[in-house]
Amino acid sequence: MQPPRLLTNLTLLLALFSLSSFANAVDDIFKSDKGSSLEAGSFGEFNQPWAMTFLSDENLLITEKAGKLLLVNLKNGSKTKVAGLPEVAYGGQGGLGDIILHPQYQKNHWVYLSYAEQDSAGKKGAVVAKAKLQLPAAKPKLENLEVIWRQTPKVTGSGHYSHRMAFSPDGYLFITSGDRQKQTPAQDWNQNLGKVIRLNDDGSVPNDNPFQNKGELAKSFWSLGHRNMLGISFDKQGKLWTHEMGPRDGDELNLTTRGDNYGWPIVSWGDNYSGIPIPDHDTRPEFNAPEAYWVPTIAPSGLIIYSGSVFPKWQGNAFIGGLRSRSLLRIKIDGDQAQEVERFDMNNRIREVEQGPKGAIWVLKDGRNGRLLRLTPES
Repeated sequence: MQPPRLLTNLTLLLALFSLSSFANAVDDIFKSDKGSSLEAGSFGEFNQPWAMTFLSDENLLITEKAGKLLLVNLKNGSKTKVAGLPEVAYGGQGGLGDIILHPQYQKNHWVYLSYAEQDSAGKKGAVVAKAKLQLPAAKPKLENLEVIWRQTPKVTGSGHYSHRMAFSPDGYLFITSGDRQKQTPAQDWNQNLGKVIRLNDDGSVPNDNPFQNKGELAKSFWSLGHRNMLGISFDKQGKLWTHEMGPRDGDELNLTTRGDNYGWPIVSWGDNYSGIPIPDHDTRPEFNAPEAYWVPTIAPSGLIIYSGSVFPKWQGNAFIGGLRSRSLLRIKIDGDQAQEVERFDMNNRIREVEQGPKGAIWVLKDGRNGRLLRLTPES
């Protein structure tokens, strides 16, 4: 005997409500300095979240700095710990970092993660590993984990790892390698600190990288003279954009081109924390100056070049999270030019920015009670 149609419809509505009620939570409305408004839907709280990547419309992965990778379901709010992670060197700015998918993830299930590791002498450095993500019911895990890149050398301290990652449209893996607060390695051909790295997807070095006559390590470099790069993204034209924190002020957004030198620590629009000035970019034109910079600092973290349909007027714009500025910045990009055009006060440090599969903008608030927010136009 079939159930009455009314009961069947009621059951269906209740099921749909149970799936969507979590996703429809509204956390806040954020206004910009230019009058735009964003509606923020809240999707849970995390402990020092650092990065995220979407697996589908419903599921994403989120890293927590202390060493936990979570599979998050956006329909019901569940958070499932992914097994098989390596030990990370947690402390200061170190720990579990970025997480991205291989361009052919749907076929090969490879994910890439970055983290800080420590050697027997107590020195530290960032590494990048790839692993196969298995998603059995309720027991996700990483298998066949393999480290494919390391910062060289490991050094003292726990800052400026950078270790953000992105795949280029033609399938190469790009990694930001920070200067580890040591400054001078950014100009050293025998250290991969303070560089942007370009690798094949298996960690091998492409033979068409720009620096073929500067030693074996330098063959992996794409660019040099960087400080602490916590944002990396490709635009629709295939151009690479990165941003980096300046010393005391002078944060930069750079169109990061093959073989260029970006000048750190020789030039900067900021100064040393001691107050000792650093020569400005325009004093040394042989170095690539940033397309946009910030004085006072915003402490940038997270970067997307927007391409979705939810905000059609903002396609091609960059969005940057601000740690010190506690904001989300919209940057207009016109060819090789970039300019901040709007700033949303988020009332919290923003650690990560991503574009979701349906075109919404997603952010992770920083800290021990960091929240995942979906940003859409105010309804």
